[in-house]
Amino acid sequence: MTDTPSLLQMTAPLREDFDIPYHDIGPKNAPARVALVAGIHGNELNGVFVLSRLAAFLNATACGEQPGVELRERVIVIPAVNVLGLNTLSRRWPFDGTDINRMFPGYNAGETTQRIAHAVLEVTRPASYRVDLHSSNLEFEELPQIRLYAPTEAERLTARCFGMPAIIERPMNSVFTSTIGHAWRESGGQNFVIQAGQAGVLQPQHCERVFAALVRLLQHVEALVGAPLSTDDADVHYFGVDQTAPLISAHAGIFVSRLEVGRWVRSGEVIGQVYDSFNGELRIEIRSPVSGLLSGLRRQPLLCEGDLIARIETRQPVPSGVDTYLHGQGQ
Repeated sequence: MTDTPSLLQMTAPLREDFDIPYHDIGPKNAPARVALVAGIHGNELNGVFVLSRLAAFLNATACGEQPGVELRERVIVIPAVNVLGLNTLSRRWPFDGTDINRMFPGYNAGETTQRIAHAVLEVTRPASYRVDLHSSNLEFEELPQIRLYAPTEAERLTARCFGMPAIIERPMNSVFTSTIGHAWRESGGQNFVIQAGQAGVLQPQHCERVFAALVRLLQHVEALVGAPLSTDDADVHYFGVDQTAPLISAHAGIFVSRLEVGRWVRSGEVIGQVYDSFNGELRIEIRSPVSGLLSGLRRQPLLCEGDLIARIETRQPVPSGVDTYLHGQGQ
């Protein structure tokens, strides 16, 4: 295996110099077929773990250590963009508090996070297929899912090949025009966001599902051949932009739920309970307003009025009236 390349080498005022390493794996005679990025937010550990393990698997494959498996195309893997945020379990860049995923397309002579964004974009945009991995925030857990923003038909078709339990289209918003996903769109190709789990913790069951999904993608685009695929996650459910029902709290208190994301709920089914935080009395039972797939659920028990409790993906279009694109959103 060759020396590990770096996106940037940088100095810091109160610590040793550091760099942002990445993996460039496979044949170098053509642009990368696939580029995979995680850890743009330093507290989103699931994606970092998945890509570090995937890089180990691909490097072993490239070295002939995986019998029957062959890496035929070049793959770029950046397990952790926000390396200092990862050191401190911080979503943002620790020195100036900026969100790297609001810095794209970046600027190579700008501030540190602008330079990082520029370097990440330069090394990933030649790829034909690009994937940005995220968890949700510290308060909310997301079912492993593919997120599509104003997708092409080709992206809709490829999204099914990941074998993830849900593909969810979300409306494009001006906030996302500064993200890596939007910057990739300017270069063509196919672009995907994976959302899985909750920030601040490692959730191995979600990581296993995302790892398998990325192997499926690599095999679908013929970058990888011969890898065994599980059949456990064959059911894929597709939801359009008008098939997400957000459940917003009308009460404050302590929220308790024993449900797991990924289950199907019925209209009127209890999602959880809200208790008074002083006297412990039950204030209200939170019930699902619709039937559908529970794709996201609040895990922070301290609840305020107006907080997002859950997202439910429905079979039929639903009137929302509430824009929750940033609630429980890791991006």
